[in-house]
Amino acid sequence: MKTIDRTKIKMLVHREESRYVEERPKSQALFERAKASLLNGVPMSWMHRWAGPFPIFVKEANGARLADVDGHRYLDLCLGDSGAMFGHSPAATVNTIVDRVGKGMTSMLPTEDCVWVGENLVRRFGLPYWQIYMTATNANKFAIRVARQTTQRNLILVFDGCYHGSLDETLVNYRRERIMGKPPALALTTRVVQFNDIDAVQAALSPRDIACVICEPAMTDVGIIYPIPGYHAALREVTQHFGTLLIIDETHTICGGPGGLTGAWNLEPDIFTLGKAIAGGFPAAVMGLSQEVTNRFLGGLTSREWDMGLGGTLSSNALAVAALRATLEHVMTDSAYGHMIRLAEQLADGIDRTIKTDSLPWHVIRLGCRVEYRFCPTPPQNGAEAINAYDLEMDKLVHLFFVNRGILLTPFHDMMLVCPETTAEDVDLHNKVFSEFVDELNR
Repeated sequence: MKTIDRTKIKMLVHREESRYVEERPKSQALFERAKASLLNGVPMSWMHRWAGPFPIFVKEANGARLADVDGHRYLDLCLGDSGAMFGHSPAATVNTIVDRVGKGMTSMLPTEDCVWVGENLVRRFGLPYWQIYMTATNANKFAIRVARQTTQRNLILVFDGCYHGSLDETLVNYRRERIMGKPPALALTTRVVQFNDIDAVQAALSPRDIACVICEPAMTDVGIIYPIPGYHAALREVTQHFGTLLIIDETHTICGGPGGLTGAWNLEPDIFTLGKAIAGGFPAAVMGLSQEVTNRFLGGLTSREWDMGLGGTLSSNALAVAALRATLEHVMTDSAYGHMIRLAEQLADGIDRTIKTDSLPWHVIRLGCRVEYRFCPTPPQNGAEAINAYDLEMDKLVHLFFVNRGILLTPFHDMMLVCPETTAEDVDLHNKVFSEFVDELNR
């Protein structure tokens, strides 16, 4: 395989970063102004994670396109790191929000929409009972709380390199080194093992003191990592054997189909969580419970206790529920997924051809409508392998190169999402720029 000239990478990073700054004076000015009132110049810390020395300030976004304050338009393959997986401002969702907003946004009372949403979630994901929240972080927090109450155990198990929101218990290993506030020691809350190692899971569960395993069907935060054959069947068997609940978090893997990978792979979680894209970009998330968990959970509580600690005042507000209904009914459809996955295959095939034609030590991987390339020859099998395979300098270069040519990739890794408004021409554009990127490295 071809060796990449590291000196050439450094030179290209310098060139592309200079171009980035020169072409975005208004974004830079807004960033400098924002430093006086916003921590590090941004309203949410991750907005500083883009490759440039300052983030792009957005003017508007619609469908698969985004425009910045400097007048640049971009093909958006980041899509809010899946928060806008179904495109920016889906028409059905927007129209419903506009209609609902003048009729009361929150009242701490149910609406008829919530009944429709619950029934759709039952059919779509298979679990019989649901609760609605504002964020996936909250859904996972309350899922863990249900698991602890149900099992009367405190510890949880997660996989190295996972991400389940900003919860102390799940921010493990490489991320924990960057967490402020000194969260509780892992030994008090969490055991950590590698994905795809069922023997490690069995050893960790054997003391019978772990309330739940929380995992994605396929890992995504350190890049796509598929489960090895038979892994999920074994995981389900070993958790049941030791009386540990299984929480499946599909916040990112909903890219796999209308029923997520839970539906596509016939998984049987005790608890299911999903956030981000499920309301078309409006803040909302859901938690589903199996019949057995529901019976055990409610059976162990007094009538006063059961409704305490499972949500906030704005959870399941009327506006969020209306957005959920519109998105589930009109946006997250079989036909939309068919289009998205078909183009994602085209995207991945084009990238793969370029990699193989130039004998590059890279690979491309796809999960539904989600596509990623990594600067290592073979796909990692777990979080540790994925983290060790990072090439931060190359990541920085590819993001700068693409954004300067009108394409946004997800800043945390080299991930792309195809939404219903993405076109075959958009895919061809990306693959053309990817080929140009490789040519630059080869000169």
